[in-house]
Amino acid sequence: MKTRRNILIAVLMLSVVACRNDESWTNAEKSLIKGDGEAMRVLTIYDKADSLVLRTECSGISTKELTSDEYKILAEKMVATVTSPEQDGVGIAGPQVGISRRVVAVQRFDKDGEPFEVYPNIQITCHRGEKALGPEGCLSIPGKRGNVERYQDIDINYTSLKTLRDTTESIKGFTAVIFQHECDHLDGHLFIDWVSPIRKQLIRNKLSNMIKGKIRCSYKVKFYNPKKK
Repeated sequence: MKTRRNILIAVLMLSVVACRNDESWTNAEKSLIKGDGEAMRVLTIYDKADSLVLRTECSGISTKELTSDEYKILAEKMVATVTSPEQDGVGIAGPQVGISRRVVAVQRFDKDGEPFEVYPNIQITCHRGEKALGPEGCLSIPGKRGNVERYQDIDINYTSLKTLRDTTESIKGFTAVIFQHECDHLDGHLFIDWVSPIRKQLIRNKLSNMIKGKIRCSYKVKFYNPKKK
């Protein structure tokens, strides 16, 4: 099983390298982006292959890629996915739909109409003030919540589609929390990495019991079966 895991990691790394070399979407990425349906499948930690993708650090998106039809479709599908009745979230990141690129879709509660907006090549460049503790959940960890400390005042940097130049913006409040949560995904982190040790153990125990079938789920869960070849 260790060999299979190493092979999969190698394939993922080669895909990223190929993407960076020719500055174009890989065939695997194109297949996911142009797949059937308006929404995309959301990866979860309950599937081993999904978990490997969720724990992979994401690469950037070139100017050529940002001006492509693939990026336009991806941005539209990410918003369609996070706003779908099945998800009903406030943010989603590229790796959650199988695309290991630095792109997130976030609901801007700090703007009129609270629109969803997509941010390519996003980085958090500044944190101000003290952290505040607040509850969080994740589309990739359905049914689990935990309290996480987050800054309430941050700066983000991303590529503007209008100018194709770096743009810096200050974000405050709950919207700042969403950006931090989604940007964590781009670095291979999940909110459960930041919860208290006691809470983290409780979550691990519950996940283990779900895998063993000791806890029933009201939602569809796909588990990795180590005995299945």
